[in-house]
Amino acid sequence: MDEKQEAKFIRMTQTPIPTLVCSMAAPCIISMLVTSFYNMADTFFVGMLNSNSATGAVGVVFSIMSIIQAVGFFCGHGSGNYVSREMGEQNIEEASRMAANGFVCAFVLGSVILAGGLLFLEPLAILLGSTETILPYAMSYMRIILIGAPHMCASLVLNNLLRFQGSAIYGMVGITAGAVLNILLDPLLIFGLNMGVSGAALATIISQLVSFLVLLFQCSRGGNLRISLRNAKLTPFYLKEIIQGGLPSLARQGLGGLSTVCLNWGAGPYGDAAIAAMGVVARVMQFANSSLIGFGQGLQPVCGFNFGARLYRRVKESYWFCVKTSFGFLLVIAAVGLCFAPTVIGVFRDDPTVVAYGTTALRLQCLTLCVNSWVVMGNMVLQVVNRTVPATFLAMSRQGIFFIPAVLIFPTVWGMLGVQLAQPVSDVLSAVIAAVMMRRFLRELDGMEAAL
Repeated sequence: MDEKQEAKFIRMTQTPIPTLVCSMAAPCIISMLVTSFYNMADTFFVGMLNSNSATGAVGVVFSIMSIIQAVGFFCGHGSGNYVSREMGEQNIEEASRMAANGFVCAFVLGSVILAGGLLFLEPLAILLGSTETILPYAMSYMRIILIGAPHMCASLVLNNLLRFQGSAIYGMVGITAGAVLNILLDPLLIFGLNMGVSGAALATIISQLVSFLVLLFQCSRGGNLRISLRNAKLTPFYLKEIIQGGLPSLARQGLGGLSTVCLNWGAGPYGDAAIAAMGVVARVMQFANSSLIGFGQGLQPVCGFNFGARLYRRVKESYWFCVKTSFGFLLVIAAVGLCFAPTVIGVFRDDPTVVAYGTTALRLQCLTLCVNSWVVMGNMVLQVVNRTVPATFLAMSRQGIFFIPAVLIFPTVWGMLGVQLAQPVSDVLSAVIAAVMMRRFLRELDGMEAAL
């Protein structure tokens, strides 16, 4: 362990929890907000084409992007959780080997998505919820997005590895660089070169490539683990650790993509305007939740280091600090969303039907936004301490176990209102599950602390 790594260990295990978590969370929150902002940039600029079909296509392809992100987070969290615990135990060489394995695993899986997606492009677009009018736009957008799948997956691994080492600010630089470029390229390619939705997709993968290169460079600075392909040996042991640590993320993100498909199916009978509206709301709520997720991402390296160092009291303290702080923050965001929902939806699409559908959905989701603090923070803690089964179940609950049946069944009873109610109902049920699981885990920590 060199001097910079030794200083990092001392900071992660001795700094007061509120100060440490906030310092870890701030760059994560910025990264998540920036990522969500430039995800919304495509929706914003494509909306200026004045086509519900084009706007709907962005919402349809959002699900395949969620799957790409799911794979990236699977490898990034799977390797990163292990890395943080090993660094907490000061096993730097072992942490370096896992970092290389996570990187290679992501690139390989991203290449599989690229090949499979291009081979079945049209049936995949239909499966994701494209109508006849949306299909041509969705295929144009998706074809280009798939080309960037390998380096998009690898970028997420690099960003998460930096974060789990307590160097989230380095990851923030890489994410921000790509985001700024994406926002600049969107209008140039969509309107300047008359590429339409294809221009939005091209802007996204170019910006993601720039982020990848910057993040790879950042891994060689500040006492961070260098990515050396010579350390990459995908043995059963490392694959098992990646699967155990990353399965909750794969479930959460992967079901996020599947839930978007089901959402499109549920909204489809009500026309392109309904699909476009729910796609806009999904992006807006992703932006609102990005601060929460960023805060949770700042919590994970703190829990990982201190759990590895057997400082269980600090693990509990950091969890409760994050739950209370994030609940208060989400309360403010929810109030703003309730008051200004029509204005927010109108920014992306000024079609009256889109605004009407979107306003109701956004307000209903704001009513239950605060309870996500228990769901996200509980999931983050359980995942980083390698409680795979409860973490995966909790990750699946909000976007899968509760949401998918709701969005498919509720519309048969309440029509479009059923589509709009599905997410709020699943949020409440997931929060109840999270509270029960974390109560059990915190009691387990008390027993482990008493045994020291």
